[in-house]
Amino acid sequence: MSPRDGGAVPAPRFAARLLEHPARLLVLAFTGVISIGALLLMLPIATEARVAASPLTALFTSTSATCVTGLVLEDTGTYWSGFGQGVILALIQVGGFGIMTMTSLLVIVVARRIGLRQRLVAQAETGAVDIGDVRQILRGVAAFTLVFEVSATVLLAARFFWVYDESPGRALYLGVFHAVSAFNNAGFALFSDSLTGFVSDPWILVTIIVAFIVGGLGFPVLLELRRSFRRPAAWSVHTKLTLATTAVLAVGGIVLITVFEWTNPGTLGPMSLADKLWAGAFSGLTPRTVGFNVIDYGVVNEPSQLVTIVLMFIGGGSASTAGGIKVTTFALLGFVILSELRGEPEVTLFRRRSSPRTQRRALAVALLAVAAVAIGAMVLVLVTPEPLTVSLFEATSAFGTVGLSTEPVDVPAPGRLVLIALMLIGRLGPWTLGAAIVLRRRRRLFRYPEEGPIIG
Repeated sequence: MSPRDGGAVPAPRFAARLLEHPARLLVLAFTGVISIGALLLMLPIATEARVAASPLTALFTSTSATCVTGLVLEDTGTYWSGFGQGVILALIQVGGFGIMTMTSLLVIVVARRIGLRQRLVAQAETGAVDIGDVRQILRGVAAFTLVFEVSATVLLAARFFWVYDESPGRALYLGVFHAVSAFNNAGFALFSDSLTGFVSDPWILVTIIVAFIVGGLGFPVLLELRRSFRRPAAWSVHTKLTLATTAVLAVGGIVLITVFEWTNPGTLGPMSLADKLWAGAFSGLTPRTVGFNVIDYGVVNEPSQLVTIVLMFIGGGSASTAGGIKVTTFALLGFVILSELRGEPEVTLFRRRSSPRTQRRALAVALLAVAAVAIGAMVLVLVTPEPLTVSLFEATSAFGTVGLSTEPVDVPAPGRLVLIALMLIGRLGPWTLGAAIVLRRRRRLFRYPEEGPIIG
């Protein structure tokens, strides 16, 4: 029976319509998970005081966890009960796994130049169980996630047990929570000062660093490294660009933050030489991916704030749990500028040409991201007493799903809603925009005469 006759839409046809654009699935899935998480966090059992959290607090926390951001309104370790922390941990895992799975599927399919929309529609219409590589991708993402999270859990739990005198159960719980939070680039911590208390512990810091860097590279890069780690010449342009840009930003971030904060009495100034180096390294790496911190960002120097904002905006690798516009987008735009300055007719990366379509896609993602952050910061300036620099920092952190905060004064409800919107847009925006551009190609049967405005 057709909808016009008053009946329900047949399941295969409805599924085909829903799957006609994969980005719709991601939006529906994320909003659904966020809603369920918010409802669970509103239960009295979710708070330590056994008092129901406000709807806005629950929604904010659920969005932050599902979008693996790490911004919080209430201290995770003291405000939420074991049940509430379990809900947050589950949201982080579901959000991170979902991000890596869906974006990896899109990247791999697009890389093979096979229409994802047609394959998804065909699956829905035929009732097939899988669509080629879906099960392989799911197994791969699950395997990578399990290996790195278990490894980080063992290392962290052992350290908490042997050095910090935690009970075996508590040490294991702390290990699991922070391993999952680090690998998924969430930045949630069970300590009120995040990881500030571990600035002198390389064991903890290195474990966390390795976990969030690996999680921030993306499944396609990890898969390619596993297959041809010893043959860099065989790596794809995506892998080379991701690794090279990540390395440059990592070194640059570490050097700049360490230099700018070296004598700051509120951050690195009072520390020993070793602690300064560890804190500088950690603070230079976290802004692109995860919101753990070992220094107080409320008292960092303005140059450090600017560096942090830039790193948060760039983000991590495509098809990873990190946010931002992604390192490949940033690097490609850099190559476009370099080619234009050199007067080269084409943009080349590692002896490969970049198509104009890919360049337009990168430019669209970057400009829309700038617009989202600018509008969000402007609204925060209007609804909070914070200055522009703080508002821009918070807006970028939310959009980049980083989770670092300068800990401003209590943000009113409109400001919290803005941050919620930025977290969701930042998590879904680049992906959905990329999917829309990649999967929607309109064929034009004519061309207009060429003419352009004066540039510059």
